[in-house]
Amino acid sequence: MFTGKTILITGGTGSFGQAFVRHALDRLQPRKVIVYSRDEFKQACMAREIASDRLRFFIGDVRDIDRLRRALVGVDYVVHAAALKQVPAAEYNPFEAVQTNILGAQNVITAALDCGVRKVVALSTDKACNPINLYGATKLCSDKLFIAANAYAGQSPTRFAVVRYGNVLGSRGSVVPLFKEAAARGEIPLTDERMTRFWVTLPQAVATVVAAFRAMHGGEMFIPKLPSLRIVDLAKALAPQVPIRVIGIRPGEKLHEVMISADESRTLFETPSGFVKMPEFPFWPVKVPRRGRPVPPGFQYASDTNSEWLGVAELRALLQREGWL
Repeated sequence: MFTGKTILITGGTGSFGQAFVRHALDRLQPRKVIVYSRDEFKQACMAREIASDRLRFFIGDVRDIDRLRRALVGVDYVVHAAALKQVPAAEYNPFEAVQTNILGAQNVITAALDCGVRKVVALSTDKACNPINLYGATKLCSDKLFIAANAYAGQSPTRFAVVRYGNVLGSRGSVVPLFKEAAARGEIPLTDERMTRFWVTLPQAVATVVAAFRAMHGGEMFIPKLPSLRIVDLAKALAPQVPIRVIGIRPGEKLHEVMISADESRTLFETPSGFVKMPEFPFWPVKVPRRGRPVPPGFQYASDTNSEWLGVAELRALLQREGWL
């Protein structure tokens, strides 16, 4: 599917972007992989770390529709990973998050349609489900834009889908490096001992996106089956001898995350590896996912009621495998 094709990833210098680029160059046999991002220093660092004559760098912001149109000429597949993701920063700078996460998403859609891109997969987050913070709200809006884009694609060959998953182990700005730095100072801050989260590794996230490209027809949201963990167990796994100080939940933070709400499950199908939410409006023909079966009424996929958990021992093994211990 990807052999000889051109792939562009927005926000490609981030943790996911770098993992995806490495995977694409090593395994997907593309003609070219383009990193589209706004930080030239990160691009220079990435160019030194990943030496390939098939890798290209495009300086640009998803807020700039003209630059996106230029970057997407001749591109077959797009991964939209660019976003403002830090919850406190989005709460304090709300319109900056709106401009990147919502208006930027619409720019990607428009440019992809104008340039005849074949498929676009946009990355979402569990915080987009029943959002209580601005980051989650902007990503929910982004998800809606990408799904609805299939309805007004018209005769364009472009199709859009979304991938939603939980916290990425060890990604830049995530809780693992935060806890590591805090442990070195002698104390780990914890917002609430009851807090739970879904957890995904970078290779799992990349594999989910690649699988979505292969399976999508347009309008689907793909959600992988993931384990849950207690944040207090993560702190104990990272630094068992370091004391923990409870500091209280931050503004816009949930005690537990929901990946799929009961209201969203009306058009949800379960597959062996995850869930596929089909579009709720029949504006174009949709296909039931292969090996998919409808979930029962009222189904909800939440981090505190999940059937799969990572305990302290499993977390230590995972952290060692990923190089954090």
